[in-house]
Amino acid sequence: MRYLICAAIAAAGPVLADPAEGLWKTEPGKDGAFGHVRIAACGAELCGTLQEAFNADGSRRDSQAVGRPIVWDMQPEGGGRYGQGQIWDPQRDKTFRSKMVLHGDVLDVSGCVGPFCVAQSWRRLR
Repeated sequence: MRYLICAAIAAAGPVLADPAEGLWKTEPGKDGAFGHVRIAACGAELCGTLQEAFNADGSRRDSQAVGRPIVWDMQPEGGGRYGQGQIWDPQRDKTFRSKMVLHGDVLDVSGCVGPFCVAQSWRRLR
């Protein structure tokens, strides 16, 4: 019986994944560069790590930011909303308060200083 319960829990794992988990393409920065960020559970929150970096022409870019956390401590608030997180901007090397809103295969991510926020729409890759 114990094995059946463990098997049922293991099979339910993918069903229990947060809808924002996955691989996301960022919007291009001022220089046209963009990245792929993997969003995954880290405890009860969501975190994102830069998986790959690309130049404006789509060629791979060498970047010391690859493998580094980009988003962390993102707390699910229900209805596709996440808050209380932090986001690191590798082009400025600055960290901001952050929130996210999921709309199907689009993840609106914003970084804020005081009442001022800058947002990007990331597109789901897989």
